Amino acid sequence: MSDTLAIRGGTPMVPRDLHVRWPIITAEDKAAVTAVLDAGVLSGPFAVQVRSLEEEWARYCGVRYALATNSGTAALHTAVAAGKIGTGDQVITTAFTFLATALAVLQQNAVPIFADIDPRTYNIDPARIEERITGRTRAIIPVHIHGLPADMDPILAIAKKHGLLVIEDAAQAHGSTYKGKRVGSMGDVGCFSFQSSKNLPAGEGGILLTDRDDLRERAHRFREFGEDIRESDRKAFDPTRPLDGAREYNSLMMGWMYRTTELTAALCRSQLRRLDASLQQTRRNAAFLTDHLAKVPGIVPPYVPPGCTSGYYQYRIRLDPAAAGSNLPPRDFRQKILAALTAEGVEVSLWQTVPVPGQSLFQERSGYGLACPWKCPLGEEVKYDLAEYPETRKLLLDSLVIGSHSFPLFPQPLALMEKYVEAVQRVFANLDQALA
Repeated sequence: MSDTLAIRGGTPMVPRDLHVRWPIITAEDKAAVTAVLDAGVLSGPFAVQVRSLEEEWARYCGVRYALATNSGTAALHTAVAAGKIGTGDQVITTAFTFLATALAVLQQNAVPIFADIDPRTYNIDPARIEERITGRTRAIIPVHIHGLPADMDPILAIAKKHGLLVIEDAAQAHGSTYKGKRVGSMGDVGCFSFQSSKNLPAGEGGILLTDRDDLRERAHRFREFGEDIRESDRKAFDPTRPLDGAREYNSLMMGWMYRTTELTAALCRSQLRRLDASLQQTRRNAAFLTDHLAKVPGIVPPYVPPGCTSGYYQYRIRLDPAAAGSNLPPRDFRQKILAALTAEGVEVSLWQTVPVPGQSLFQERSGYGLACPWKCPLGEEVKYDLAEYPETRKLLLDSLVIGSHSFPLFPQPLALMEKYVEAVQRVFANLDQALA
């Protein structure tokens, strides 16, 4: 294959009209939302769509309780608060995640402590967790990054040994499994996001899962102004008067307003009915790419450990310049390949460019001002040295994502994956043009 690359004036390999934009809204989705508008009940602690979503998601994941929230970040914050984590406490999580994981800790005036990743899975490396534990550590938040489950068995063992809470950040991993268990069901709490880019894209929204009565009760209070709204109050709910009830208006603890709406819940319930079919198509697309891209020198496809399934929220490949016959530095090589594939019509993107502890918030430790929470209450200063996260830094220099939020793998036809493979093969067969 020696034709002219599109970046050098050739014809792009991938037809634009093969791409399917995400999210997909079906006639059933529209009908579900319309039914809510017709009913005229848009919100409330006993609204039928929200309660039904909670029951269905708990059943899908195999847990006792689910509490819907207005975002995945809210679910995480609620989980941290329910765990009685507060000022000066430390929570260990991964250096490679979305900012919301760490923000949920900061929002309780606690301190995020980051650990490096496993270079094959991109998830938190369990071997790096225990060295981060101090007398102030209260919890671990493993993130199932890009839809791939973190290695939960050793993480749970470490947490049990040290008496730590485990909060699963499953915002990117709906329906993924670890040794037969769905993510979000193994820790003390599991948290999901229903934001538009996810494979359950209800616009915004989130949900919290737990099997523990105490965590459920505190989380329920926290997401509703700290009030004690009990199931026994449900009998006072009249759907003909949805804005009225027997509410006491008495807050028992610090709380936020994190409930979600009936419109979001109805849309999410409709989409949940086709989640498994969507995951099947996503995994088919990923398997096709992996099978073919693994044969291209210089490309390392994503790795899925035995006993796990991934939702492929992101399909991230690593690039090896030396294996491709180039002496360019990894970051420069990546940028050249990114440009060449983009020109060929492949949807490629970068998701995160620095480890989370490298973001200005953590380097400057601005927080709420007055050096809090990093120096309070004990005066033990916490700093974030990026040299402590070498694998995360390498990943963010030598990798790119095939797909984007608007055009992820989820809805794409196999014909597009075939064109993607042809485009990659074309670029790597003509590296002299791509790297010139």
